[in-house]
Amino acid sequence: MPLLLFDIDGTLMDTGGAGMAALKAAAVEVFEAEGPQLDLAGSTDLGIVRNFFEHFGLKIESSKIDHYFEVYHRKLKENLANDLYQGALLPGVLPLLEKVVEKNWPCGLLTGNTTEGARLKVEAFGISEFFHFGAYGSDHHDRNLLGPIAMERASVEYQHAFFPFETLVIGDTPKDIACAKACGAASLIVGTGNFKIADLEEYGPEFLVEDLSDTQRILEMIESR
Repeated sequence: MPLLLFDIDGTLMDTGGAGMAALKAAAVEVFEAEGPQLDLAGSTDLGIVRNFFEHFGLKIESSKIDHYFEVYHRKLKENLANDLYQGALLPGVLPLLEKVVEKNWPCGLLTGNTTEGARLKVEAFGISEFFHFGAYGSDHHDRNLLGPIAMERASVEYQHAFFPFETLVIGDTPKDIACAKACGAASLIVGTGNFKIADLEEYGPEFLVEDLSDTQRILEMIESR
C-alpha cells in the first residue's frame, strides 16, 4: 500500500502569488520592512520567518514567531479570496487525487507551509477532503526532517505502520527530492514549479514528469514503487 505525500505550491496548485504577497505583507506589519528576498522553492515557513528575525537582528522567540504567523495567516486568507491573485490547481491534480481515493491509497501533505497555511490553501482550491494528515513547515524549519513526521502521522491516521520503501514524496523542487532521500523514500517530481525538468533530473528523483496530467502513467509509476 503506497503512502503518498504531496507538496502544495508548484505541485498541487499555483496561488497566483497570494502566498508570497502574504509573507511580505506580514513582514511589513511585524518588522516594518519587507526584509530579504524570499526563495520559497521548497523552503519551510518556519525557516523563512527565522530568516526574517536573523535579517533584522532580532532574537528568535516563539511568541514573536507566533505573532508573525497570526498576521501571515490573516493576510493569506484575504489574498486567497481576492480576485487579484489568479491561482489554479495544476494540470491533472484533481483526476489523480480522485483515483487515489478510489484505490484507497493513503494520501497526505508534506509541505513547507504551516499547518494553518496549508489548510487555507487546500480549502481555497477545493481539495481539502483528500488530505487528513501531514507534516508541515511549522513542525520544523528543516524540511529534511519532515518525512519521518509525516510517516508517523500516517501510521496513526491509518492504524498501519508505514515504511520508507513504500513512501513516495510528490513535489516540484530539489528540496523535495532531498527531503525524500533524507527519509529513505522515493520521489515523483513535476516540472510545474520554478525548475526545469533538465535541472531537476540532476538531483536524481526516481520519477520525473512534466506535470500530473497523464493520470494512468502516474498511477503506474506509483504502483511500481
